[in-house]
Amino acid sequence: MIAVITGDIVNSRTEIASKWQPALKSVLNQYGKEPKHWEIYRGDSFQLRLKPDIALMAAIHIKSTIRQIPGLDVRMAIGVGSIDAEAKKVTEVTGSAFIRSGSRFDELGKQMLVIDTGQADLNDALNLMIGLALLTINSWSETVARAITTSIENPQKNQSELAAILKKTQSSISEALKRGGYDEIKKLNKYYQSKIGQL
Repeated sequence: MIAVITGDIVNSRTEIASKWQPALKSVLNQYGKEPKHWEIYRGDSFQLRLKPDIALMAAIHIKSTIRQIPGLDVRMAIGVGSIDAEAKKVTEVTGSAFIRSGSRFDELGKQMLVIDTGQADLNDALNLMIGLALLTINSWSETVARAITTSIENPQKNQSELAAILKKTQSSISEALKRGGYDEIKKLNKYYQSKIGQL
């Protein structure tokens, strides 16, 4: 069982690619190698394959990275399932994980992040929770997004150590993470992991 994230950059045409592409490549590189695990295609679309238990936090990581660039955002669909056949490029691999991710992405409405596990009841519950989380996530400022990215990339570090990395005060990091709903996001991720572990 694997997970596939299909996404694209919202408002990418308002900025030259050199403004956002290095940031996207940098975060995707943390989850695998190009082109076996991830690819950018059609200019501003991308696909990433990874383990199911880290897929939700990876999507949030991508989101927090892109939201640091003024005016830009990212839409994504996570598909969880199987692989039918391997290929050298992630965009050429087939299987239910890819079908679910692609189909959900094509159906994306106003909700900027959705998931398809192949189980309707679980999808409904997770997408409701993700939708509520997005009420906060979609309003992250650049400062909040940077604090959350740094926290995701340095899970063992405390707020004082994160503050040193970002050259901010500990209290400002605490406030940014609180405004970004980071504790609630971690609880959502824990719930997601517990349910994915039962599939």
